[in-house]
This record gives sequence, C-alpha cells and structure tokens, in this order.
Amino acid sequence: MFGIAIEIWVIVGLIVLATMLLMSAFARLYRKAGPHEALIVYGVGGTRVVKGHGTIVLPMVQVCRGLSLELMSFDVAPQQDLYTKQGVAVTVEAVAQIKVKSDMESILTASEQFLTKTDQEREGLIRLVMEGHLRGIIGQLTVEEIVKQPEMVADRMRSTCADDMNKMGLEVISFTIKEVRDKNEYITNMGKPDVARIKRDADVATAEADRDTAIKRALAQRESAVARAQADQERVLAETLSLAKQAEAQRDLEVKKAQYVEVTKRQQAQADKAYDIQTNIMQQQVIAEQVKVQQVEKEQQVKVQEAEINRREKELIATVLKQAEIERQRIETLAAAEKQRLIAEAEGHASSIRAQGEAEAEIIFKKGEAEAKAMNVKAEAYQEYNQAAVIDKLFTNMPELVRALASPLANVDKITIVSTGNGDAAGMNKITGDITKMAAQVPALFETLSGMNISELLGKVRQIGDKTPKSDVLPPGDGAGK
Repeated sequence: MFGIAIEIWVIVGLIVLATMLLMSAFARLYRKAGPHEALIVYGVGGTRVVKGHGTIVLPMVQVCRGLSLELMSFDVAPQQDLYTKQGVAVTVEAVAQIKVKSDMESILTASEQFLTKTDQEREGLIRLVMEGHLRGIIGQLTVEEIVKQPEMVADRMRSTCADDMNKMGLEVISFTIKEVRDKNEYITNMGKPDVARIKRDADVATAEADRDTAIKRALAQRESAVARAQADQERVLAETLSLAKQAEAQRDLEVKKAQYVEVTKRQQAQADKAYDIQTNIMQQQVIAEQVKVQQVEKEQQVKVQEAEINRREKELIATVLKQAEIERQRIETLAAAEKQRLIAEAEGHASSIRAQGEAEAEIIFKKGEAEAKAMNVKAEAYQEYNQAAVIDKLFTNMPELVRALASPLANVDKITIVSTGNGDAAGMNKITGDITKMAAQVPALFETLSGMNISELLGKVRQIGDKTPKSDVLPPGDGAGK
C-alpha cells in the first residue's frame, strides 16, 4: 500500500515536471513585438511581419529578426563645399529626422535593405543620399535665398528626398538647416548694403527728427512766451480788478459798519428808554401785586379769625348754653319732683296742710325758673362778648392794616415820575392822593370782612355797653354758681 502511494507521487511529480518543461519550451518559442519595433519572421511559411503583438517562432525551421521603428536623428554636413547658383562656395550644416514607415510594405522594404546592417551603416547610407540631394538643391539657389529662406530649402529637401526615401521604406519627418557660412565673407558682406542703407535711413530719420524737434521746440517756446505774456496781462488785469473789488468791498464794509453802529446806537437808546419805562411799569406792577398779596394775607387772617370766632362761639354754646339748659331742665325736673313729693306728703298728712305744700312748691318752682333765666342771660352775654371781641380786634388791628398798605412804598429806592402833560395832578401829590384813597378804603374792607356796616358795629358796641354791668351776670371765667 505504501509502495503504491510512492508510485502515485512519482507519477504526479513527473507530470508536473513535464508540464513545466513544455511551458518553458513554449515560452522560448513565443516572441513579442513592442510598439517601437517590428518582428520579421522568415522560414517555413515565407516572410511575415509581426507588429504590435506576439507570435510563435518554430525553432530550426523559422528565424525571427527585429527591425527598429524609432526616429533616427543625424547631422547632414557635407565635407566638401557646396556651390550655389552664383558659384559661391558655402558650407551648410543641417539636421534630419528619418524613420521607417509604419505600413507593412515599407517595413518589408526597409528590412530587405537594412535588416543585416548596423545603425551606423544604415545612417551612413541615408546621409549620403541626403547630402547628394542637398548639393543639388544648393546649386539651384542663390546665397541670399539660402540665408533668407531656410524653410524653402527644407521643403525642397523633403519633396526631393521623398521618392528615394520611399524606395528604402523610409520617410523624412523633418529637415532643418542649422548654419550656412562661407570662407570669402560673402554672407557677411551681403548685409552691408542693407546695413548702410538702414544706417543712412536712420541718420536721415534722426536728422529729420532733430529738425522736427527743434521746430516744435521753437513753436512751443513761442507759444509759451505768448501764453506767458497773455497770462501776465490777465494776471495784471485780475490784480487790478481784485484791488478795485477789494476797495469797493472795503468801502461797502465801512458803510455797513457805520450803518450798523447807527442802528445799534438807536436800538440801544430805544432799549434803554424802554427798559426805564418797563422798569417803572414793573415796579408799579410789583407794588400792586404786593398790595394784592398783603390783601390776600389779611383776608386769610380775617378768615382764620372768623373761624376762630365761630369755633369759640360754638364752644361757648356747647359749654355754657347747653350746660345752662341742662341745669334749667334739671332744676325744673327737681322742682316738679319736689312739688309732687310735697303734694303727696301734703295729701298723705292731711288736707289741711295741702295749701302750705303747694305754696312751698310754687316758691321752689319760681326759684328754679329764675335761675334758668339767669343762665340764659349769661349765655347771651357770652354771645355779645364774642361780637365785641371781634369789633375790638378789628379796630385794634386797623393801624397795622394801614401800615401794611403803605409798606410797599417803604421798599422803593427810587420813584420815577412820568408826566403825560394832560394837566392832571402829578408827582408826589399823585402818590399822597393814592395813599389817601387807599386809607379811605379801610372801612369798606372792614365791612367786607365782617359783613356788617360800621354803624351796625358801633350799634352793637352801644348795646353791649347798655347790657354789661349787672349783678346777676358774670364775665367769662367766673363760676356760674357763685
């Protein structure tokens, strides 16, 4: 069993080895062509070209060779001098780019001619062909055409070499002349006439430019001088006009200043006069307002006094009259009670003494009635006393009232008297007359404050004087039961 396994593994190994050998042999037989080359396979089956893919080359019966399709660049510089159409010997150096054409026929043609040759041999053959064509083209052209039109020489080279290159399976990609020179300095002297002409034209142009510059400079200087003269004239004229306007402006300014001073003085005088008049008016208004204020203050004081009098009157009524009324009612009640008691006692004791009891009761009743009347008289006396106190207070304060009316004049530092010229009384007579009129209004003020005429007040005083001293009436402050 173990020997069978070994044999199997040996067979497998041999098969793998054979497969690898076959693959290695197949790989050696397979050839690939890159994009820069073409494979030429010849032998059994004829000659064929392989480009861009691979192929199997059978050993011993087929051979494969590579042909480069890359661009070939080399110098075309003949060793001998080339003679132009004019017979001038020139040396021309050029660069050519040649490659094998990409079609199969051209590749086969190039392989027939260059497959066994090296790159140097192939370039040498191509250079000889191109130098021959270059010599023929240079012989048909002048030096001026070669030097001035190198592109035309290159185009002729490409068109002339095209047929010969096609026969070799090649194509000319580009042809460029690098340098053209000669030993006799023909090319150097060729440009001298043009240089001389150009130099001459340049000198002429320079002279003409200098002339034009000088002319324009002179014109500019003349125009500048004219403009400067005109500017000076205009400046002088402007200065003259400016001075004249300044003088006019100064004159107008002085006139306006004088007018302004005149108006200012006139307005100042008017303001001073108006100020004095207004000051007098304000002083008079202040005096009048002070009198009004004092009148209001006096009115308020009178009102306060009237309120105090009313309060005092009510207090007296509440304390005296009501007490007298209460006392009278008490006495009457006591008298009636005593009367009833006496009557009852009289009725209880005997009818004989009834008359005596009624007499005593009547006496007591009369006594209480007299006491009640005395209390009423006392209340009336208190009431009359209040009115007298008011009258006394008014007459006592009369000098103070007159003094208050005249007090605003004491605060006046200066009195300005303005006469209107209408013939009325003026000056201090007018002031004293006004004070007299103010004093004459005092009785009217008393009548306004008290609500009664002076005659009535004096009548009240006389009535109070007639009623005051009685033995059964006591002044305020004394006891009622004494």
